[in-house]
Amino acid sequence: MTTLQVNGDLLEVNADSEMPLLWALRDVLQLKGTKFGCGVGRCGICTVLIDGEPNHACMVPLRQAAGRSVTTIEGLAQANHPVVSAWIAEQVPQCGYCQGGQMLAAAALLAKRPKPSDADIDAALSGVLCRCGTYPRIRRAIHRAATDPATPIAPQAAPPLDEGIVLNDFVRVHGDGSITLVINHSEMGQGALTGLVALAAEELEIESERIHTVFAPADRRYQNPMWGAQFTGGSSSIRGEWEPLRRHAAAARGMLIAAAARKLEARGSECIAERGGVRHLPSGSWLSYGTLAETAKREKPPRQVRLKEPTEFRVVGHSLPRREIPDMVLGRTVYGMDVAPLGTRVAVVARCPTFGGRLKHYNAADALAVPGVREVLPIESGVAVVADSFWTAQRGREALRVEWNLGRHARLANETIYAELDAALERNGKRARDVGAAKRVLRNSSNIIEARYRTPYLAHATLEPMNCVADVRADGCDVWVGTQNQGDTHTVAAKVSGLPKSMVRVHTQFLGGGFGRRLETDFVAEAVELSKRLHTPVQVVWTRDDDLQHDKYRPAGAVLLRAALDEEGFPLAWFLRIAGPELVLEGIDVPYAIPNLRGENVEVESIVPTGPWRSVGAGQNGFAIESFIDECAHTAKRDPFEYRRALLRDAPRQRTVLELAAQRADWGAPLASGRGRGIATYRSFGSWVAQVAEVMVEGAQIKIERVVCAVDCGIAVNPDAVRAQ
Repeated sequence: MTTLQVNGDLLEVNADSEMPLLWALRDVLQLKGTKFGCGVGRCGICTVLIDGEPNHACMVPLRQAAGRSVTTIEGLAQANHPVVSAWIAEQVPQCGYCQGGQMLAAAALLAKRPKPSDADIDAALSGVLCRCGTYPRIRRAIHRAATDPATPIAPQAAPPLDEGIVLNDFVRVHGDGSITLVINHSEMGQGALTGLVALAAEELEIESERIHTVFAPADRRYQNPMWGAQFTGGSSSIRGEWEPLRRHAAAARGMLIAAAARKLEARGSECIAERGGVRHLPSGSWLSYGTLAETAKREKPPRQVRLKEPTEFRVVGHSLPRREIPDMVLGRTVYGMDVAPLGTRVAVVARCPTFGGRLKHYNAADALAVPGVREVLPIESGVAVVADSFWTAQRGREALRVEWNLGRHARLANETIYAELDAALERNGKRARDVGAAKRVLRNSSNIIEARYRTPYLAHATLEPMNCVADVRADGCDVWVGTQNQGDTHTVAAKVSGLPKSMVRVHTQFLGGGFGRRLETDFVAEAVELSKRLHTPVQVVWTRDDDLQHDKYRPAGAVLLRAALDEEGFPLAWFLRIAGPELVLEGIDVPYAIPNLRGENVEVESIVPTGPWRSVGAGQNGFAIESFIDECAHTAKRDPFEYRRALLRDAPRQRTVLELAAQRADWGAPLASGRGRGIATYRSFGSWVAQVAEVMVEGAQIKIERVVCAVDCGIAVNPDAVRAQ
């Protein structure tokens, strides 16, 4: 038994004294605000204060914390610390998973340096990683906390007292007049939750604060309209729901107006929706949605609905505070890692370290000797160690003796991968684009420039490692998971459990980062398989090592670019050949006015498992195309901004963002020695973007001084969410 003083309270912890403080807080004391990231003291997101000093809770044995004062993110909230209100005011979090560590590190800094400089902030918080890149807002929040007194956090709207009356698949109305909106997309920091609420609030004529949200179950009714499947990806949450969700909200509005007309014995044309109710224009009578809902549910949805014009918008286009941020900074947001139904066992899995390898033999004796380890058993992906807690399961896996058949790819190396891609660039590819006579012009030109580019495999490295809880029973299967892909999760859980889909329920949680990794379902299959075999709820948790070694990586790719330049140095012909797995062969956009252009793709099968990675092929191909246009400008001895602008005569939106970025970055203004600027522009996923980077070079070190970014994504539903991204 160890006594801790946690957030001002003396608490007894009945656990092994060698257990890391992180797991004592999370599993014994149920203080889930302190997050598990890497477990080896590198990412810093498990930071807590011990006697006022920041410590990585994953590296502090319980015995070292005995009798000392421990402060967690929940404690900052209880103390009404200035960083809490500053974090909300500056809208710092995106996925929010790292923010507990960030805020505690900030609190420790402010205790030592009440007026810190940017350099102080950077030094003090450099040990806490943020995969979403919230650092600029963190700086601003710390400066605000240093000058502004703490302000009490306004309580969030209380959940409705009743289940609500269903008007359609997306809209329920409660007796108090509030609305529950069913959200059919995942929230992983991109701000979709608040953006979708804004769309619904606009058409329902109700304050966004009066809309509650629930994540949709896995069901065909909630498919992504852009892709015909239920998942979140491809920057499609707002784009995809821009019209469909507004139509659902407008249909509900029409039913409520019809109900008011019926109650008032008036014509529907005499009634309008406003302020969460319906007003009868001739009499001025106003009825709240709550009083109309029972009647409205019996009304037929209107066959046609009128959507508001942009000139009528009151909500869309105005920055709204992200509705999930208060819970994030108070340590209350429930991520997949935080779900643990009563009786849940925790499993970690030993997997073969090579691609395509298989289990040869294992000896469970040493693992089973670890107190708290309950089961060791082979599963489809490796050998699972199941225990009472993650810490125990991890110790069991460390003691497990496993022999693997490493397979024929055991000696796979980067050199082999790149050699195959380089060889593929020498082959003719499948035609992707063909304008004019690029090959003929290139053969006959004497002013040729050529370049090749490579991009490596990349892991997603979400700060919340992969995890899933499954409970398989004879009467059904429940899955709690932070997923981008409810549809495939539903399918996989049904297949592995052996149950019909009608008996499988997917409970979507908040995601501590997605970036495409949580479109996959490998971690879901493991949890369902174990729960089915062990007849108990099981949470599978991956470590950071597991995540990096067994990812579905962004594929490696190679690009060959060749251009024939005319007398003025502009491309007369352009040839582009891309080699790599299927995902590399997308996101290709050459916006420049080039009279002869040919693009080819050479698909190369990947031994390494691959999957979508933030921006997918556009990130890789944008890098190559924009680097090459710089090479052309350099060869032509022309300014890279002016060179691009001249070639964008047929792409007005892209030309506009390029010009705006250059203007705001003071392109052309003199720079000090050792400094330089670069410019690039690209289009993908419905947005046109241009960036200017100002950098400083000191020896072998490159420091990014400033990045100016201009984005045209059409109507920005919540502009501040776009700025945050």
